[in-house]
Amino acid sequence: MVTYRDAGVDISKEERIIRALLSQITFKRTDSFKPCEELIGHYAGAVEFGDYYLVLCTDGVGSKMVVARMANRYDTVPIDMIAMNVNDAISIGAEPVALVDYIAFEDMEEEIARQIGKGLNEGLKEANISLIGGETATLPDIVKGIDIAGTVLAVVRRDKLITGRDVGEGDVIVGLRSSGIHSNGLSLARKVFFEIAGMDIHHKLPHGKTLGEELLTPTRIYVRPVLEMIKEVKVKGLAHITGGGFRNLRRLKRDVVYLIDNLPEPHPIFREIQRIGKVPDEEMFRTFNMGIGFCVIVDKRDSERVVEIAEKYNIPAYPIGRVVKEVEVEGKKVRDKVVVKYRGKSIVLE
Repeated sequence: MVTYRDAGVDISKEERIIRALLSQITFKRTDSFKPCEELIGHYAGAVEFGDYYLVLCTDGVGSKMVVARMANRYDTVPIDMIAMNVNDAISIGAEPVALVDYIAFEDMEEEIARQIGKGLNEGLKEANISLIGGETATLPDIVKGIDIAGTVLAVVRRDKLITGRDVGEGDVIVGLRSSGIHSNGLSLARKVFFEIAGMDIHHKLPHGKTLGEELLTPTRIYVRPVLEMIKEVKVKGLAHITGGGFRNLRRLKRDVVYLIDNLPEPHPIFREIQRIGKVPDEEMFRTFNMGIGFCVIVDKRDSERVVEIAEKYNIPAYPIGRVVKEVEVEGKKVRDKVVVKYRGKSIVLE
């Protein structure tokens, strides 16, 4: 049995490290550009700008870059970088408009640069944003291979900010299908496939894809459908399902239970990780998106329209759960948690 911690990633420790770092940062502007306090701990930060909030997100690709290096293929990972940023921005109702990137090389190569440029262009087009600047650095003493990160600027009217405060009992959670593993949990996936199973990047999986093809499938970008949903119905909460899985729903309103009880079958890649690594169900749901890359919370009467909009963009969508005040698990009442019903048991995610 293998866990994310065994692969070198301790989510609880990372949360403690972040708290330690933030405990030392007390300065904030108090003029007309002051930060939005309501977004502390949310998917993105924002500063006041007249009638708008200027929103900023920053993220990278993580250890998916190791897989790219193994496959000598770099045209998909820039899409991941853009996706991780813009999907966070839309989680507060903001429209992404621009990107600045940072690419650090151990040793620059023109062919790799062309591949990265191709991927950047694809991601920019899908997210409908412009690249307005960036930085490249050659750092042989610091970087092994290549690292890619970026920061996205987004905007939202102050009266249109979506934080989850309106989420209430009876609301429906609509799940938008992921394209696969996305950009989280790659350390665990690599340990399972490359260390435990001894596979190489060209190994063909039972469902027909090679391991490289599966792991390098880029993160789905949800910008266009989600912005259309926001225009057409009253969206109460939005959640990008990344590291930590469905625990990300707890970035929204905290005094309710997010009950996931109608989950579609996870992608084959997750079944293979679990089978080979003997990974417990609980660990799978704390690490991976398990087939759902984004959640939209709406009133029950609006859930059908949300599904229709997603499918208009060729993204399968399903009502996967609902918001409740409390739920009983093994004879105990559970509040302020995410509860996933899977394979006949209830998994509590804190």
